[in-house]
Amino acid sequence: MRRFLALLTAASLFLGVVSAQDTSSQSHAAAAASAKNSSTKNPSGISDSEIAAAKASHKVWVNLDTGIYHKGGRWYGKTKNGKFMTVDDAKKAGYKPAKRD
Repeated sequence: MRRFLALLTAASLFLGVVSAQDTSSQSHAAAAASAKNSSTKNPSGISDSEIAAAKASHKVWVNLDTGIYHKGGRWYGKTKNGKFMTVDDAKKAGYKPAKRD
């Protein structure tokens, strides 16, 4: 009887671990899918391919809320309210370059 109880306890512990790992792998899969989706779209609604095309044509990203333009870096194409334009157009419109890019 003791062996049976020990075996039953071990089996229930094992099943609990398997169940926890299964849930963990599901959450990892959901997080990976979410990260993939967020990398293709950002708060501005601009896709990664549109950002790459703007970089290739040497355009800057103007944050319309702050009046700062970015030639690259972490904010390039990623602020909520912005647009791409040439450096000359940005300067003519009164936008200032970012101190750090």
